[in-house]
Amino acid sequence: MQQPSASATVIVGTQFGDEGKGKLVDFLSSKFDVVVRYQGGANAGHTICFDNKTVVLHLIPSGIFNEGCTCVIGNGVVIDPNALLDEIRQVEELGYDVKGRLFISHNAHLIMPYHKLLDSLHESAQNKKKIGTTGRGIGPSYEDKFARKGIRVVDLLHPEILEEKLRSNLEAKNKLIRNIYGSEEIDIDTMVRQYSEFDEIINPYVTNTQLLLHKMLRKGKTVLLEGAQGCLLDVDHGTYPYVTSSNPTAGGASTGSGIAPNYIGNVIGVVKAYMTRVGNGAFPTELNDETGEKLGTIGNEFGATTGRKRRCGWLDLVALRYSLIVNGVTEIALTKLDVLDSFSEICVCTYYTLDGKKITDFPTDDQTLSRVTPVYKPLKGWNASNAAARSFDDLHTETKAFISFLEEELDVPVTFISVGPGRDETVFR
Repeated sequence: MQQPSASATVIVGTQFGDEGKGKLVDFLSSKFDVVVRYQGGANAGHTICFDNKTVVLHLIPSGIFNEGCTCVIGNGVVIDPNALLDEIRQVEELGYDVKGRLFISHNAHLIMPYHKLLDSLHESAQNKKKIGTTGRGIGPSYEDKFARKGIRVVDLLHPEILEEKLRSNLEAKNKLIRNIYGSEEIDIDTMVRQYSEFDEIINPYVTNTQLLLHKMLRKGKTVLLEGAQGCLLDVDHGTYPYVTSSNPTAGGASTGSGIAPNYIGNVIGVVKAYMTRVGNGAFPTELNDETGEKLGTIGNEFGATTGRKRRCGWLDLVALRYSLIVNGVTEIALTKLDVLDSFSEICVCTYYTLDGKKITDFPTDDQTLSRVTPVYKPLKGWNASNAAARSFDDLHTETKAFISFLEEELDVPVTFISVGPGRDETVFR
């Protein structure tokens, strides 16, 4: 049997999310025929800077601003209808066509109003044990998906089935909302009417995206698969329970899109030049000092979705090596390198110690990870801007030494270097 040609590339975040994947997808999408978002929901914000504009996308793939690119929201995504419609309007107001370019999987699950409400109510009730969710209903939507009680996009096309499912689900959810959390119930008739109206708007975008993508790949089209969040937040491979509710890792690209693994030939791991984390959970290299504040201020480290302040720290190679292995990363995209421009010394964690012993393997259980001590290797900073660099040779000597050090430690080439937020502020090797 003839094997498929490997014409799909996956972009994954290798840290706790917020690595700058949006810029990379926007930059690369002009070189691909299709961009697919394969997991997560409107809890992830991808920030894109171009033509003196800054745009944050949550559901629509970051390739939408390249006119020749087809964009797909895969079956692994959970969709907030209101957020999606707002994004479509936002993109159209910027002068870009969406109809005929955006396709939504009929198998993608929907985030319902009761998912958002239960997300917020549950998180508020946790007191000191909060996970740090965005309150966007992502977790409860995935819970219903795996409990086989979810509402899918395809259900919108069948009003009778939609109403039956909504009434059944909401009857149970309202009991929980009323009896456990003591909150006001959601009106069933209002929600049925709202989602029936949403069907009329979304219908032109809905298709069997698994079949669409298969046909395009068979025709030789190239596909870029875009994940949200990062490896260390993966529900299976991340720092459980302080994780997201889906699989941002490269393996999730196949299940979340319907593209067979043997079509995937390249995995680009996006690495921020330092570390950040939003929400709770262990963070070995976190800096609760002036250096951490400086990283956050220069890097504008506030959540693109919630505005929450991100926790900041030095780059962690123990965590990064783990991510590279789990995802099968073939090349690294180094982002936000410019944030380090004003540091005279840059530290990189090369291993941990635990109870006096050296640790080189990343522990994913929060109990152990919260007890490790990072051991740093100091590197000389460059104290200058690389914003004008367009080739590796244009970078400052200390910058090149920093990148070469990472390549030697990780044994993976750095092929994309972001030296500023703009499209053109990029070194592509």
